[in-house]
Amino acid sequence: MSIVVVGGGISGLVIAHRLRSRGRDCVLLESSARLGGAVGTRARGGYLVEQGPNSFLDREPATRELATALHLEGRIRAADAAAKRRYVYTRGRLRSVPASPPAFLGSDILPLGAKLRVMGELFTGRAPQGVDESLADFGRRHLGRTATEVLLDAVQTGIYAGDVERLSVAATFPPLVKLEREHRSLILGAIRSQKAQKALPAGTGGAASPPKLSGALSTFDGGLQTLIDALASALGDAAHVNATVEGVERHEDGWRLRVHEHGRSAELSAKHVVLAVPSHVATGLLRPLDATLAAKVADIEYAPIAVVHLGFDAGTTPAPDGFGFLVPSGEKRRLLGAIHASTTFPFRVEGGRVLYTCMVGGARRPDLVKQDEDALVALAREELKALAGVTATPSFREVIRWERGIPQYNVGHLERMSAIDAALQRWPGLHLAGNAYKGVGLNDCIRNGAQLADALAAEA
Repeated sequence: MSIVVVGGGISGLVIAHRLRSRGRDCVLLESSARLGGAVGTRARGGYLVEQGPNSFLDREPATRELATALHLEGRIRAADAAAKRRYVYTRGRLRSVPASPPAFLGSDILPLGAKLRVMGELFTGRAPQGVDESLADFGRRHLGRTATEVLLDAVQTGIYAGDVERLSVAATFPPLVKLEREHRSLILGAIRSQKAQKALPAGTGGAASPPKLSGALSTFDGGLQTLIDALASALGDAAHVNATVEGVERHEDGWRLRVHEHGRSAELSAKHVVLAVPSHVATGLLRPLDATLAAKVADIEYAPIAVVHLGFDAGTTPAPDGFGFLVPSGEKRRLLGAIHASTTFPFRVEGGRVLYTCMVGGARRPDLVKQDEDALVALAREELKALAGVTATPSFREVIRWERGIPQYNVGHLERMSAIDAALQRWPGLHLAGNAYKGVGLNDCIRNGAQLADALAAEA
């Protein structure tokens, strides 16, 4: 066997599919009974509910290229126009997030003094060289305390469910650091970048014949499970479920893997091994091989998340406006936010029903995730009533709990990644992949997986 991919989440599936599409000998081993990892869609009682990620932004060429290769391009579904509006719960109620600088100046998202402080960003300076700054420190320096606590914290909550005081700005929002480095001011950098983009001739700015990207919030007809099913079908019998890798050893001719599959043990040989598994699983496989490398990987923290879906029969509660809302940690609420799933993607419900997808837990309140299903449903109902005025009784509920939900790229993450990359150089043919390392989103996993597969295909 030339290449063995361990882990059947989105990263492992993309890597295995791309390798095989390039004619490389590859097998994928997944320890559970299903492929897809955290990505998956469940059809329940007239609702389509996502168990993990809900959507992606249609702006990543690698994702569109994958969809095209799987004949799914025609099944991409952009969010409804109503989803363009987003809300933040602050100062006692939901407030609309402005979509433009003029709208920001006229909005009530921040008090007047805080808005004036944001405009003062034009005069801020650069951070000292070599400092891995927290997102909070970066935000306070550029935007002020209030904008950081309300807007920046809300944005990161929707992506990382993290602690703004601990997250590394360079690891979580590298475009912001790039703007600062190149333009000093984020506002000036954004204006200059927009002007430069407009000045480009039509059709330029990418590789030859790039895929046409909408940039819209999107999913697939049938939910994200459609992508997983297509990848699984394309891989066929090259993807093995209920196949647990119990050990990885280095030999002169490559790698040996001890595999337990369907009650039997076997040994596989490979030139390359890709560990596309959560970091804690990778740690267990790496520890007998390289304790120092394993310790670095083990240091990557996760924020636990509970996803609580609440469905309401048609006519029992008004259809909510917009994509949903986020709750900054300073509000001291028990809900991280909620997605108006039936407004964003109306095809995900039948007959005018309403579906809320509520997020609970995160880095600041991991204790909440440990509650039982009834307690989590009660919590979500109480918070929806207090924050959004939802008083109806749901006729549908679904709770999905992720004890290791979202990797946390805290201060020191880039330094840790440099050390991990350096340690891997001691083990030719061993690779790490997944959302724990260089991007947590669906687009990140697909792009990074495709890049790794291309590098392996060129070498194998």
